[in-house]
Amino acid sequence: MLNQEPFVQKMPVRLDFTPEVEKATAPLYEKVASIYNADHWRALAPYVFEINRLKEEKNAVILAHNYMTPDIFHCVGDIVGDSLRLAQVAAETDADIIVQAGVHFMAETSKIISPEKTVLIPDMSAGCSLAESITPADVMLLREKYPGVPIVTYVNTSAEVKAVSDVCCTSGNAVKVVEGLGVPEVLMIPDEYLAQYVATQTNVKIHTWKGHCEVHERFTPEDIARFRKQDPNIVVLAHPECPPEVIEASDYAGSTAQMVDYVETKRPARVVLITECSMSDNIAAANPDMQLVRPCQLCPHMKRITLPKILHSLQTMENEVIVDLDIAAKARKAVDRMLELSK
Repeated sequence: MLNQEPFVQKMPVRLDFTPEVEKATAPLYEKVASIYNADHWRALAPYVFEINRLKEEKNAVILAHNYMTPDIFHCVGDIVGDSLRLAQVAAETDADIIVQAGVHFMAETSKIISPEKTVLIPDMSAGCSLAESITPADVMLLREKYPGVPIVTYVNTSAEVKAVSDVCCTSGNAVKVVEGLGVPEVLMIPDEYLAQYVATQTNVKIHTWKGHCEVHERFTPEDIARFRKQDPNIVVLAHPECPPEVIEASDYAGSTAQMVDYVETKRPARVVLITECSMSDNIAAANPDMQLVRPCQLCPHMKRITLPKILHSLQTMENEVIVDLDIAAKARKAVDRMLELSK
């Protein structure tokens, strides 16, 4: 169960849990009843109801990343998944407004792919340690140090960094992108651990940058040893943003989308996901027959996005994400090249 009281206390206004709200949200509560008790749901449901009403009224869609809490992911999210999928699918909708339930670089990517749409983020301070670990000036210095070496940039970066890169990648397609370039060496930025993982999967020489995800870098092999001591049969899935020794101690390494696919196809009886813990809650809600152990490393930036903030953003149209047109055009080339190489 999620820690319920702090979440309820942060809500600025308590909307009424009316019979109309109860009836309209009952099917949604069924999806998350294993996560939230009835009292907690009475506090959440009015926000869910009003957000879903406003979405229809304003022709908006909500993109909910895998790391969003279950109330957002299962109850108001229209498109769910990893960051790139969110932006790609949103571009195919006829929605006028995109609300990014995620972090700022994801909202930028949505704006880059859908420049004609209004993109909102419920909290402009929802950042990312990876995106903040490198600047366009850093990239230009790397070009001087490694002349002629292609720069492969993780999508977890700002639009400005993407704009001075050669191609983007995700944790799921990084190997395919690196090998698709057909070169002997690449610079892979900014996540050092993802780059080190990719280096174990290819013969291409990988130059790295010392950027880390503040969630994934906190995991240790000792964490995994503790899980295995409690249950020797537990299946351990790790995100490639984790340190190499954590990946080595795990049974499988993959992106959030790849971990979801692994769980839903192989259906292990007991599993632990070495990643942000709301993802475990979301999978548990969708698979009540499966036992997920929560390592519970929270991303403080993702958790800035809440139902009240989503509602406020829709009501006021505040926190619109704007990307300079020239930067967006250059960043779009890096994204498009990734999509071409990862087919």
